[in-house]
Amino acid sequence: MKKYYGTGVALITPFKKDLSIDFAAFEKHLEYVIKGGVDYFVVLGTTGESSTITPNEKIEILQFVKKNNPTKLPIVLGHGGNNTLQLVDEFSKINFDGIDAILTVNPYYNKPSQEGLYQHFRSVCDASPVEVILYNIPSRTGVNMLPETTLRLASHPKVVGIKEASGDLAQCIDIVKAKSDNFLLIGGDDILTIPTISVGGVGAISAISNAFPAITSKMTNLALANDYANANIELHKFCHLNKLFFEEGNPVGVKIMLDILGICKPYVRLPLMNASDSLREKMKIALEN
Repeated sequence: MKKYYGTGVALITPFKKDLSIDFAAFEKHLEYVIKGGVDYFVVLGTTGESSTITPNEKIEILQFVKKNNPTKLPIVLGHGGNNTLQLVDEFSKINFDGIDAILTVNPYYNKPSQEGLYQHFRSVCDASPVEVILYNIPSRTGVNMLPETTLRLASHPKVVGIKEASGDLAQCIDIVKAKSDNFLLIGGDDILTIPTISVGGVGAISAISNAFPAITSKMTNLALANDYANANIELHKFCHLNKLFFEEGNPVGVKIMLDILGICKPYVRLPLMNASDSLREKMKIALEN
């Protein structure tokens, strides 16, 4: 299970001005985060704008990441949605060679009960040919998976852990105190990576690591080594930027920072909007301070 320790970068999908995928920028970005020391890739998650990527593009992106992974980092594939039967059916259409796990999010919009969440995830896990990381992010999905539901699912042989992005440390503690040793708590909020590790987490699946892979990786590794004083020094290098990263939505803020850093262009697909000039200026000023 150590392959999911540390920093999992929730990869962006770079676009050209015409909103086609910019594979040249993608290659540059992969080199940048690998050099920064991230521990694994998360492909086609929220930060990758998976909801506005076509099925054919998803195949192209996944193959591209596999081919541009010289250090053979583990690959986690985002595979979630609110149509359980469709998700199960789509497993047969995915080439899982080189994929270590899927990251599957709470079904959104439907607002299922806790039993509905359990049955949904159980169906997905039963069908998955690879390991499964659950993903709880109530701010996006409209429903919070309670610790008791998470712990029920933890006994499934395919489930290895959860990306817990509720922002509720008490909920994280409730999971940790009752989970087995081989079930992983993975943080889902960059700003809470250190406290999540302090209560028993093993790292984070991070959006900000797209822009600051070296800082976030160092911070996470220091926290995992129980060196919280030095981990906080790394956190303080980007914490003043955290609100700006999410002010106009994710990955809008991440992409504008990557544009400032010269990695890729800031374009996003509707219904997201490209970052405002105001956000760009605030990012530049914050980066200099």
